[in-house]
Amino acid sequence: MKKTLLLLSLVAAPALAGEGKWTPQQVLELDPAWLKAQGLQVPPKRLWDPKRGTGLLAGTVNVGGCSGAFIAESGLIITNHHCVFSIIQEHSSPKKDLITDGFLAKGREQELPGKGSRVQVPRAFTDVTKEMLAAVPAGADDLARYKALDRKEKELVAECEKRPATRCKVASFEGGLQFVLQESVELADVRLVYAPPNAVGEYGGEEDNWMWPRHTGDFSIIRAYTAPDGASAAYNSQNVPYKAEFFFPLATEGVKPDDFVMVLGYPGITYRALLAEEMAERQARSYPRVIDVYGELIRIMEEEGAKDPAGKIAVASHLKGLHNRYKNLGGQLAGLKRGRIVEKQREAEAAVATWAEKRKEYQGAMKARAELLALQAEKSKAFEREFLLDTVRGAVKGPALAVQVARLSQERAKPDLERRPEFMDRELARLKEKLEREQKNLFAPADKRMLLALVRRAQGLGEGERIAAIDKTFGRTYAEKDVATKIDALYAATQVLDLAERQKMAGETEAQLRARKDPLLDFGFELATEVVALDEQRDRRAGASVRLLPEWRRAVLGHAGKPVAPDANGTLRVSFAKVKGYTPRDGAFYTPQTTLAGVVEKHTGQEPFDVPDKVLSAAEARRYGPWLDKRLKDVPVAFLADADTTGGNSGSPTVNGKGQLVGVNFDRVWENVANDFGYNPDVARNINVDVRYVLWLLDQVEDADGLLRELGVRKGPKAEERR
Repeated sequence: MKKTLLLLSLVAAPALAGEGKWTPQQVLELDPAWLKAQGLQVPPKRLWDPKRGTGLLAGTVNVGGCSGAFIAESGLIITNHHCVFSIIQEHSSPKKDLITDGFLAKGREQELPGKGSRVQVPRAFTDVTKEMLAAVPAGADDLARYKALDRKEKELVAECEKRPATRCKVASFEGGLQFVLQESVELADVRLVYAPPNAVGEYGGEEDNWMWPRHTGDFSIIRAYTAPDGASAAYNSQNVPYKAEFFFPLATEGVKPDDFVMVLGYPGITYRALLAEEMAERQARSYPRVIDVYGELIRIMEEEGAKDPAGKIAVASHLKGLHNRYKNLGGQLAGLKRGRIVEKQREAEAAVATWAEKRKEYQGAMKARAELLALQAEKSKAFEREFLLDTVRGAVKGPALAVQVARLSQERAKPDLERRPEFMDRELARLKEKLEREQKNLFAPADKRMLLALVRRAQGLGEGERIAAIDKTFGRTYAEKDVATKIDALYAATQVLDLAERQKMAGETEAQLRARKDPLLDFGFELATEVVALDEQRDRRAGASVRLLPEWRRAVLGHAGKPVAPDANGTLRVSFAKVKGYTPRDGAFYTPQTTLAGVVEKHTGQEPFDVPDKVLSAAEARRYGPWLDKRLKDVPVAFLADADTTGGNSGSPTVNGKGQLVGVNFDRVWENVANDFGYNPDVARNINVDVRYVLWLLDQVEDADGLLRELGVRKGPKAEERR
C-alpha cells in the first residue's frame, strides 16, 4: 500500500477530550500517554500505520454520504437505518412493505441487492499540496485559478483511479493550505441483511429527531460482496462476501457513564473557519429562507402522500431528507443564538486581527480578510435567486431529471477533463443509476404542486434576480390557475418521467434531445443555461476563496498557539469522547442512557410512537436475555457522548478503548446542532444506538440465530458453515 504522507501537523499537545475531528496522521502525533490516560487501550499505531497506510480506522467505511463499520470478517457492515433507506424503499411496495415491516435475510441467498449502492474502504492518503499549487499559472485571475486547480485535481484522480476498483478524491484543508489525495477501494455489490421495522428505525419520527432522551433503533446491517477472486465487482449471484482485514468486534458488555469512546467516520462539512459575517448571514437570512421553503415542500408531500399508499412510499425518502434538513436548521438557529456564536466569532477575529497587525509576516492576512468580506457581501445579494434555482432543479424530481439529461448531453460532447466533475466518465455509471433509481421516488401529484409553489416564489423576485427559464416558460406574473395548467401540460406531454425513454435520452446528443420537442425537457434545457452561468460564477468565487482564505487561516492558526483540527471535509476522522449526560437548560439534567422501559413508556399506538407488536410483547414480558444492564436493570437503548460529530457521521462506529463496537452514532442533541460552527463542551453530545439494543432486537425479537453466530456473540457453527 502507498505510504501515507499526511496530514496537517497542527497537533503538538493534547486538546479537549471531545473537541476535534482528527485525521489519521494527527492521531499519531497526539501524546500516547495522554491517549492512554483518556482510555485508549491499543497502541495508536494499531489505529493507523503510516507505513502501510491503513489500520483499525480502515474498518470504518464510507456508505454513500454516511459512515459505517465492518463488524465481521465476512463483509458485514453496520450503519444507520436511514443510510440504507434507499435499498429498503427499492424493495418495498404496498403489498410487500419492508419500510413498515422491516427485513431479515435468513440466509445469504435472501439478501437484497441495492442498485447503485457502494461502500468505500480507505486505503491511502497522500499530500499533493505542491502539485496542486504548482498547477496555477502566475498572474491567473480567480476563475483561471479555480479552473487550473480543478484540472489538476481531475488529473490526480484519474491517475489514482488507474488501479482497479479504486475511488479517489482530492480534499482541501483550511481553505487550500493543504490538499490531500484520498484513495479508497470501492465495493459495488452491497446487499441488505437486516433492517428493523420503521417504527424501530425511526421511532419518535420528526418529533424526537435531534432530541434527547431518545429511544430510536437507527441501525441496519448490510454486506459487501466481491467476485470470487476478491476483486470488486457489480452484483452477481456468484459473488462472495468481502473479506475485511479490519473490523470491530461487538462489545457485548456495552458502556457505562464516563467510559472512553471513539467515534470514527466521514464527517461531511463544518463551518468553524467561516468569518463572523458569513455566519451572521446564515443566521439572519439564508437559514430562515430555507426553513420557509422546505416547510412548504414538506407540507405538500405529506398531503399528497396521504392520499395514495404508493405515493406515500414514493415520497418517503425525499421527505425524510427534507424533514431532517428543516429541523436541523431550526436547531442551528437556536444554537447560534444560545451560544452567541456569531458574537464570539467576531471577538475571536478581532483578537486575531490585533495580533496579526503587529506582525509583518501576517499583513497579507488583513487584506485577505477584507476581500473575503467583500466576497461574502456579493454572495449575499445573489442568495434568493440562487437558492430558488437550486431548489427547482434539485428538490422537484421532474425538472431535476430534465436538467440532468440536458446537461449530460452537453457535457458529454466535451473532452472528459473539461467537463463538470459530476458528468465525467467516472461518474456516468452513477448518474445513469440515479436516473433509474429516481423512478422509485417519482410521484407526479406532489411534484407538480411543489413546482407550482416554487414558480410562485420565483415570479415574486425583483428585477436583477429573475430566473429567465421560469419567466420564459410560465410568464413573469403569477396567476395560479394559468401556471398550474402549464405545469399539467408539461407533465402530461413529457417522456422524461418514463424510465425506458429517460434511459434512451441518457445516450442521446443535445440535437437529438431537442428534436424530441419534449416540453419538460425543453424546460430542462432552459434551466441548464441558468445553471451553467451560475456554476461559472461560483467557480470564480471559489477561485477567490482559495486565493484569500489560506492567508487568513495562517494568521488564525498562528494566533491559536494550540492544536486546531481542520473543518470536516468528508475525509476519515476520529473524535475522542466520554459517555456523559448534560444540562439542556437551567434546573434540568439529562442522564446519558435510555432504556427499553422508555420505549414502552412513549408508546401510544400511533405514529411516531407505535412500537411494533413483536417488540412490545418482548419488552413487556421482560425477555431481556443476556443483554440486561445490571446497573440499569433494563436493556440499554441509546447513550450520549461528548464526541465532536456532524452530518456524514451518521452510521459512524462508536468504539471503546479496545477497538470494540459499543454503539452506532446517529444524531446530535438539539442544543448541539450549532456545533458545526463551534464546539461547546457543555452541550456537545452525540447520540448512539447501544450495541446491546441491536443484539436484543436480533436475539429476543427477530430470533436471528445465524446472524448472531456470524457476529461471534452466540456459540456454535458460523453461519456460512451451516449453509
